[in-house]
Amino acid sequence: MPLLSRHARRGVADFDAWADAALDHLRGHAAADRVFYGASAVFDHSVGWLILGALRGLRSEHDWYAAMRVGAGVFAESALVNVGIKSLFRRSRPAFEGDRPHPLRRPRTSSFPSGHASAAFTVAALLADDDPLWPLYYALAVVVSTSRAYVRIHHASDVLAGAALGAVLGRVGRRLVPLPPRPTGLVRRPGRTA
Repeated sequence: MPLLSRHARRGVADFDAWADAALDHLRGHAAADRVFYGASAVFDHSVGWLILGALRGLRSEHDWYAAMRVGAGVFAESALVNVGIKSLFRRSRPAFEGDRPHPLRRPRTSSFPSGHASAAFTVAALLADDDPLWPLYYALAVVVSTSRAYVRIHHASDVLAGAALGAVLGRVGRRLVPLPPRPTGLVRRPGRTA
């Protein structure tokens, strides 16, 4: 990452090495491998997030607006991160020579920032708006983001930068495209009297 000073690059490399060593304690455990490889694969190209948005949209007309906003948010985040920001950095992905316990697509774009993490936190912020399931969206965003360092497709610093960027993009999306208020009260059906 040429935009950083030598001292800052060393600090980032030390953090990445520390996080990689911490994740090594989990790697190789069948359950952890299934969770993190599965999260990384299901949320590739934001497919999992679009499915969650669509499921939310099935609950009500109000939630349909939230689902539409998720679709637009995924498109905007992907264009900004994958076309814009990644082209500025060209950071190499972590070196990994071993066999992976599960198949996984290896992207060819810059490692910085993590698109999975930026998408995860963008969509979590959008889905969490006016939804009692909001803690689940953020928990899933953490799992998806962590999966990218776990499977050694991103450095941990890529994941943190992507998560921070996604959180900001999600908040901006909520301000630019607010959800309409939920309808209140009972809805009367035609032909019925109270």
